[in-house]
Order: sequence, then C-alpha cells, then structure tokens
Amino acid sequence: MGLSHYKGGGKRERSASGTRVARTLRYKTGMSTIAVYCGSSSGARPGYFDAANLMGRRIAESGHALVYGGGDVGLMGAVANAALAAGGEVVGVITQYLADKELSHPGLTELVVVGTMHERKQEMAERADAFIALPGGVGTLEEIIEVFVWTQLGLQQKPCGFLNVEGFYSKLIEFLESMISESFMKKEHLEALLVSEDVDDLLKLLTSAEPSYHAKWQD
Repeated sequence: MGLSHYKGGGKRERSASGTRVARTLRYKTGMSTIAVYCGSSSGARPGYFDAANLMGRRIAESGHALVYGGGDVGLMGAVANAALAAGGEVVGVITQYLADKELSHPGLTELVVVGTMHERKQEMAERADAFIALPGGVGTLEEIIEVFVWTQLGLQQKPCGFLNVEGFYSKLIEFLESMISESFMKKEHLEALLVSEDVDDLLKLLTSAEPSYHAKWQD
C-alpha cells in the first residue's frame, strides 16, 4: 500500500470532558501530502541546505504536495522555494505571532495562520499523509517525535522518517536504540521509523511503507 493511501485529514472528537481526542485514521486515495519539519536556520554545513532544496524539488516532481511551517528563512525557506520552483503545491502553517514578525513566506499556494503552536502542529498533522524531519533544532525534533508517538500508539497510520544528512541524526537513532535495550521501547516500533541519508531513498521508503500497528502494551 503506497503513501497515497494514508489519510491526511484526520478527524477529532470531543470526550465527555470536552477535551479533543484523536480518532484512528482511515485511508484515502488521491494526491498525497508530505509534512516536512526542519530548521528555521540553514545550519553549519552546506549539505543541510542542499538536502532541503533537493527534498522540496523531489516532493514536487513526485506529484506530492508539501506542508511545512510556513517560514521563508533557513531550511524551511529552502524546501518551500524548491518545491514551488518545481511547480509543486506548498501549504504553510504558521502562528500569528510569527506572521506578525514577517517570517511567513509570501508566495505559497496557501498560508494558514493559527493562534498557537499546538494548533500549528495539529493542522500540519491533519493535512499530512507522511512526515519527514530534515536537520533542525529542538522544535524540529519535538514535532517529528510527537507524530511518531501518535503512530506508535495507533492514533494514526502514517509513516515517519528522518533524513540523516551527514549523520545529523545518528546519535539520536543510537539513543532510541538504547531505549529498546532498556525495555522502554519495542523493536517493532523503532523499525517503523524510517531513516536514510539519501532524499530519493527516503521518499521511496515512505511511499512504499505498509501501514502497521504493534500494540504498545501487548506482549
């Protein structure tokens, strides 16, 4: 089952207490949307910027839409500009606070302005069929880990991946592997996290990923 079968528009329901709770997502067909999380800075190595450019271009050339954080700076701007230049559809999601600082991209297919960071992450997650983390800071890490946890818990069936440019995420992957040996994570869950140093290879892994769920609390 390819990426186009993952549902991007996940629905939310309210519990008796009024809290928004996630529903297990269904599948859809049609053009898929890939969420990319990455730094608002360009990073210390030229390879990071080059990878962001290539990722944006390849997403567009593959017929996928891009949803990202809406910025026009750093790796965020690079991935968006490359996708737009290749004729792709690009949706940015940004908070009003950041938009007021004139950090939003002026030339996107669609710009969604929300009130909070929580709303920003939720909007991106609901629009996306798959998630990719390029190099970035703690915000990037927090975003990709959150959606990976949702997949781990069975709240969604969407593939998540790291583009491990120049080994940027190698130490993180080693740390996650240590969680298995310390009995805090199942091997099956970590195996669902896709990792590659190559843009084309990572996109191929994502588009060929089979939806799977391994119960977290079942032996």
